[in-house]
Amino acid sequence: MTTKATKIELTDTDREILKRVQGSLPDSATPYADIAAAAGTDEAHVIALLSRMTETGEIRRFGATLKHQKAGFGANVMVAWYVPEEDVDRMGAIMSKRPEISHCYHRINCLDWPYNLYTMIHGRNQDDCQAVVEALCRETGLDDYAMLFSLKELKKVSMRYF
Repeated sequence: MTTKATKIELTDTDREILKRVQGSLPDSATPYADIAAAAGTDEAHVIALLSRMTETGEIRRFGATLKHQKAGFGANVMVAWYVPEEDVDRMGAIMSKRPEISHCYHRINCLDWPYNLYTMIHGRNQDDCQAVVEALCRETGLDDYAMLFSLKELKKVSMRYF
């Protein structure tokens, strides 16, 4: 389930465009033209680059980021599941379909920590998160897991690559 990265060729202008779209877009009627002007190119180049990268999967998504606490989603829990290795892909696919789950990762277990599938579940409160875990247990038959509720957000930013 390891993803192998392929190297893409980017020009200095492409990097400048990507640096500008990693944060907030300009608050104007012409954000792509504004980005183009700041990057020293034209709007068609910006749109073509972003379209190509979205179509090829180099950009996973392009959209607004919700500040979930301000929107009333005050709880989240990382659930570490023990899943037999031969079932990881199937269980990961089931869990990934849940709208309350924002992240689902397969990781190597180690030492006395047997868990190898991780999900980040979001809810309005801890009871909502617990209900999702219970539903997943019923759906998957899994019953060996650890729930790690967030206590305090110390840092949360989107990754900046350029």
